[in-house]
Amino acid sequence: MTASESTPAPGPPSEIDSAPVETSQRFLRAVRAGSEHDPAREDARTRLAYLSESDLDALGPDERLAFWLNAYNAATGDALLSEPDRFESRRRFFSEPIVTVAGEDLSLDAIEHGILRGSQWKYGLGYVPNPLPSAFVRRHRVAEPDFRVHFALNCGAASCPAVAAYDAETVDADLDASTENYLRSETLVEDGTAYVPRLLLWYRGDFGGRSGIRRILREYDVVDPDGVSRVRYREYDWSLALGAFRDEGGDE
Repeated sequence: MTASESTPAPGPPSEIDSAPVETSQRFLRAVRAGSEHDPAREDARTRLAYLSESDLDALGPDERLAFWLNAYNAATGDALLSEPDRFESRRRFFSEPIVTVAGEDLSLDAIEHGILRGSQWKYGLGYVPNPLPSAFVRRHRVAEPDFRVHFALNCGAASCPAVAAYDAETVDADLDASTENYLRSETLVEDGTAYVPRLLLWYRGDFGGRSGIRRILREYDVVDPDGVSRVRYREYDWSLALGAFRDEGGDE
């Protein structure tokens, strides 16, 4: 079972949760509140591992989206709080199994690019699908990828979006808020040029290419379309920065 590996993997909890979204929220909140060896954090991690695949199968589209967003962000925080040095080798950190969900050891890449992006190749700029996803990814990936997940996933870097606990009933509105907050805070406009987050370049196919990026910037009222003639991409700050949680009101 993959997790923070300072202690042997515990056995199943006495009562197994059958509500995946609530389980993922519990894990995320335990990561926010707990120390490395906090029992609540270990219990939440264990409950995520012992979910059944049939419970995941039963998730509706919004539930599935909320669950995997929370699982990704909780797994990232859990691993880096326990062992911050793992971030020094980011390629390994993202690609190696880091969390167990329903008995499956998963990497952050598997969750982000496999499940949440619908089996896209990590380095394909949003245009190249992964032809060989695992059976688990094929079974549990979202049916219709949502570009807004890029503004909700936090991999531990300073330039990452803030973390929120997503719920199925409000995930659509919350993703809109996360997208607007991140784009506004990370976009600079100078002399007719919009300097936008580099995420828009790395996954530009997810956003609909150049025209799609401009449309998104207009729709979220990030730029004045009459005042911007060029779009440039800012450098990404990979400095380790933990604890970037949004408060109840949605602010960082």
